[in-house]
Amino acid sequence: MFIRRSSRALRVIVIGLVAGSSILPAARAELSSAPTVTAGKQVSFEYTLRLDDRIVIDTNVGGEPVSYIHGVHHMMPGLEKGLEGLKIGESKKIVVQPEEGYGPVDEHAYMEAEKSRIPPESLRIGAIVEGRDSTGHPIYPRIKEIRETEVILDYNHPLAGKVLYFDVKVLDIQKPQVPPDIK
Repeated sequence: MFIRRSSRALRVIVIGLVAGSSILPAARAELSSAPTVTAGKQVSFEYTLRLDDRIVIDTNVGGEPVSYIHGVHHMMPGLEKGLEGLKIGESKKIVVQPEEGYGPVDEHAYMEAEKSRIPPESLRIGAIVEGRDSTGHPIYPRIKEIRETEVILDYNHPLAGKVLYFDVKVLDIQKPQVPPDIK
């Protein structure tokens, strides 16, 4: 045989051929025992994120994979649900609705501010301005509307209310180093 790959599934097939036995049960057993994305597993994956217009707005393909512990709710719910059950090497298109992504647009997250307090170079719709909340932490609202003497600032996440289209590929699944607190 010329086959030199060392993957376990391939060895099962080659052993089955050499032994003259049926390989289907052995190959099925090998594939079914592959680790899957389930609660408590450390999962690494790559993704490309698009919106309705299909323009890529974020990707980590070719870069550092996202790594998280599945089931501890550190990932947006829709994406975590979409990854459930995948195996290493599997790809999937996952559509995340706003309610399971960054949430719907909150109409109460708009505030008026005096136009004179906004730097002139930032006075354009969509511009992100920096401010401080009541505890002194930085905040970054976007300018939603410009009026004669005030501006309307939008404190919603920029992806709130958006349907998110993920193309994902699971790269690795491991037992976590520290047992997760799964609820």
